[in-house]
Amino acid sequence: MQLSEQELIRREKLNQLRELGIDPYPAEQYMVDATSASIKQEFSEGKKVVIAGRLMSRRIQGKASFAELQDSEGRIQVYFNRDEICPGDDKTLYNDVYKKLLDIGDFIGIEGELFITQVGEKTVLVKNFKVLSKTLRPLPLPKQDADGNTYDEFNDPEQRYRMRYVDLVVNPKVKEVFVKRTKIMNVIRDFYNDMGFLEVETPILQPIPGGAAARPFITHHNTLNMPLYLRIANELYLKRLIVGGFDGVYEFSKDFRNEGMDRTHNPEFTVMEMYAAYKDYNWMMDTTETLLEKVAMELHGTTKVELDDKTIDFKAPYKRIGILDAIKEHTGFDLYKKSEDEVRAAAKTLNIAVDDTMGIGKLIDEIFGETCEDHYIQPTFIIDYPVEMSPLTKKHRSQEGLTERFELIVNGKELANAYSE
Repeated sequence: MQLSEQELIRREKLNQLRELGIDPYPAEQYMVDATSASIKQEFSEGKKVVIAGRLMSRRIQGKASFAELQDSEGRIQVYFNRDEICPGDDKTLYNDVYKKLLDIGDFIGIEGELFITQVGEKTVLVKNFKVLSKTLRPLPLPKQDADGNTYDEFNDPEQRYRMRYVDLVVNPKVKEVFVKRTKIMNVIRDFYNDMGFLEVETPILQPIPGGAAARPFITHHNTLNMPLYLRIANELYLKRLIVGGFDGVYEFSKDFRNEGMDRTHNPEFTVMEMYAAYKDYNWMMDTTETLLEKVAMELHGTTKVELDDKTIDFKAPYKRIGILDAIKEHTGFDLYKKSEDEVRAAAKTLNIAVDDTMGIGKLIDEIFGETCEDHYIQPTFIIDYPVEMSPLTKKHRSQEGLTERFELIVNGKELANAYSE
């Protein structure tokens, strides 16, 4: 592979560090006792600290330099002074190592003291530093000209997804998504554990891909000489645990579907499935809205969440509306107890693409998706699906031809799906 000029220069600097007797990739542990966040929160002038992170910017002015160090919790300003770092006659550590051989993106460890600059910036005065990892490829850091125009931003969607590790470094807000995801999973775990539910793990490799209608990934077990499938759903194994005597189980599972990709569909994805004995879909809706309200409060301290310039309120209870009532509300068509031909005619009138392979259930699903789903921004339970759409669901206790199923729609997207089974 052809190396860029920058990569060649960095490799030369790597060799120069080694010639100076500096290991650019030391094996021993570097003991830190502070982070950028803890320094700012518990600041005490003159306090000694040991921190580590990436060198993200610097302004060298002769024998002094201000720089920024980025760790897992943010950035902190650091101040390098040649005579503080090199009090003796040998100024190599500052003049050569810091000024010439370090680059933006390098990991360094710093020992220093806290002080406040004349402009009020909380800063670490560097007393000593150590190279922890020399970076051989330059980071795609944005630059601004005198007019405030930004160049070289790392904002190409495909590159960001393919190089998520770089995205995390140069776009710090991305890290918040990872942190919030973990917090959400922890809140869900605590919620169901407190209810007495059991978290379980079910097989990923399955002899029969069941629990959903999707194309599976196929592999081969050499010892047993048989095909196996990456699971498309964990549903059937969780149900077997209920049959076996557990009253409530749940699982965070990786599922795999060998189908199309878009912003809301990935071949590999995580779902949380929960099954409970002796309950119905009313209990499940109550439980779901209680859980989501708790998640919002734990993450944001409020039930209101800002998303795409919209304010979504996860405060329970949520609106509940039958799917056929929703279609009637937004299209004017009453599809209750209508024949397949009548539903197909309604779809064509609404300019929805249909074909002869679609049954009545698929036709209703297409009509709802195309004409109704986007209207439900606030959390809304779409309930009481026709039996043709959910043939394995328990029949509705009072309305003929319907089932006790719901989908939770938030911001025009399905967030949950559940049944009385």
